[in-house]
Amino acid sequence: MMSDVLKKRKVNALRGEGGTPPEMKRSRDGGDQQQQDVGRGGAYSEWAELDGRDPERDRLQYKQTCDSLAKLMGEIQELRANGAATEEDGGGGSSAAEAERKRMQSCVHVMTLKRLNRLAHMRLKRARDQTHDAKQKVDVLHVRLQNLLYQVMHWQKDIGKCMEFKSEHDDVDLVSEAEFYEEAPSAISRPDVTRGDAHQRTLARLNWELEQRKRLAEKYTESQAARENTRKSIEVKKEHLSSLQPGLNAIMQASVPVQEYLSVPTGCSSERSPRQTEMARHLPASLYVLFVQASAYGQACDGDLCVSIAGDVEEAKALSKCLKVCQADESHYDAEELDETKRRRPTAGGKLDSKRREMLRRHPLSVCLDIKCKDRSVLHLHFCYLTNLNIMTAKTKVSTELASAAVVSAGELLKPGNLLDCLLAGDRGRESPNPANRYQLDKVGIALFADYAEELGRPYLWVQKLGGLQFPGDAPEEGGGVGGSLSASHMESTVKLLRERLESRLLLHRQFASLENGAAVPVSAGECQHLFPGKTVSRLTSWTAISYREYRDLAFTRHATDGGGPAEETDAYFVAVVERGAARLRAAVALSPRYPAVSPRFSLSLNWKGEERSGSTDDNLRAVESRANDALKSELQQGNRRPGPQLLTTQVARLCVCLDTYLEADAERPDEDQGTRSASVEPDTGGR
Repeated sequence: MMSDVLKKRKVNALRGEGGTPPEMKRSRDGGDQQQQDVGRGGAYSEWAELDGRDPERDRLQYKQTCDSLAKLMGEIQELRANGAATEEDGGGGSSAAEAERKRMQSCVHVMTLKRLNRLAHMRLKRARDQTHDAKQKVDVLHVRLQNLLYQVMHWQKDIGKCMEFKSEHDDVDLVSEAEFYEEAPSAISRPDVTRGDAHQRTLARLNWELEQRKRLAEKYTESQAARENTRKSIEVKKEHLSSLQPGLNAIMQASVPVQEYLSVPTGCSSERSPRQTEMARHLPASLYVLFVQASAYGQACDGDLCVSIAGDVEEAKALSKCLKVCQADESHYDAEELDETKRRRPTAGGKLDSKRREMLRRHPLSVCLDIKCKDRSVLHLHFCYLTNLNIMTAKTKVSTELASAAVVSAGELLKPGNLLDCLLAGDRGRESPNPANRYQLDKVGIALFADYAEELGRPYLWVQKLGGLQFPGDAPEEGGGVGGSLSASHMESTVKLLRERLESRLLLHRQFASLENGAAVPVSAGECQHLFPGKTVSRLTSWTAISYREYRDLAFTRHATDGGGPAEETDAYFVAVVERGAARLRAAVALSPRYPAVSPRFSLSLNWKGEERSGSTDDNLRAVESRANDALKSELQQGNRRPGPQLLTTQVARLCVCLDTYLEADAERPDEDQGTRSASVEPDTGGR
């Protein structure tokens, strides 16, 4: 309450003095002056005032005003502090009036600050507007610059296209200028104009080229007409020749009785249908040589040899045309192949597979040979030609009435993959005989050709010779025979070897059947009968097939496998068990694919009197092994006799006789001599 009274007193005192603060007076005077200015100049505008004021002076005024305001605030604070103390003493009226006056001056300073603040904001707005206008101008200039750069880039592209432009006449192979002026007529060459003007000279040369091509087109039309006339005459002649075919067939049918009477072969090899003749025209060279030579040999010497051609003729024609086109224009073919590759963009794996298929491509046509045997069994041979590898392959199949399922040990005898192994010494048909194929197969990632042998067939050496193919590194033939002569020189011997191989395997099949059944071991009648006694006590009790690994793991076969022994992986292996009483003889048999030309090899192990004996520990048993392997063949050769088709069973029977002799001699030998066995004690089977 007291404070309100003091305030009223201060105001009244100020009013009583009848004055106003000098700042207010100045403000009012300034305002009146502004009003007068506005009245003289028209409407008042803050922006006009802003244009007439100096920002630096406003800054100084702002600083001075802030200093004055701070000073007044300090003085007011001091006066109020002094005024409070004076009131306690009973006075203080003048201090309150002075504080009020200074407060009014502070309000004037605050108004001045507000005005300066507004002017500062107006300047800021103007600066922002000016900056925005400048940025817009810069953006417009930047867009214009980008448009100009784009136009420059477009013009540069057009200039590059123009520089790279290649006219069609650049691909035209024009004659030389000297030849042009020499051959072209003056109406076209115009030497007075073209010699000094390169453009006119080029036009004149193009006109001369056009004239020459018109002449060639006329010649081409004339040649086509002549070709059509020739084709029509050929068709007429073909029709005439076709009309002769029924009469020729009738003559051939009528001559059959005469051929039979004269013992002329009339089998399938001598019958060649017109379709087969037409297909033979599209065979590759090697298959054609094989077809011709096999047909000739069948007609002349072997009526049981049938020759035929299988495959798609249309596909062979298409392949032949494709190869001709590729050879005629390799560059064009490479460009098309490159464009096709770009369009397809195959993956690396797919591209490699396609390259492998292309490398191993077979010709659509193939030659089939059917070799018949006496027991009506047939050996089917399917010959193919690999166009890119330039080799021939052969697939095998056997048609027979034998039941192979009943003979367990004969399961591999007639298997197509093993039937023709080592027909020639060392020829298994696992690798290509063409040395160039090694590099070709490496390029497409094929490590072993044998991995594809089941699908493509086996490239045996004798197959290449039948097709007249000979590669670097092959032994030169006598007389330098190549092509048809090379095929003819091997045809007869190869066909005989093939027939003998099939017959020997069929005989082996029958021998395995008798050995597995455990019946009496058959012996070739007449040729070997005198070498055996009337009665044999030892008997064959077991005959089983084993693998090469099992054969190699046997302790008594080390001499046949280690250090380059006679046993090879291509052989077939068996174990025969011969028993007599408590004695048990095991014989490991290695049967060569070239049987009977190569005799079976026996390795023996005898279990007798609780002791395991073998050829390496018992000299007498080693002598028995030698007689079972070699002595029989030597004895037959001394008597000018052949081992016969039953060589295997004859050797097994000889083994039984040798076991009887060994056991009887061992029983008669004194006990003190049994520890020392000599190789001189050999069984005398001839005298039994």
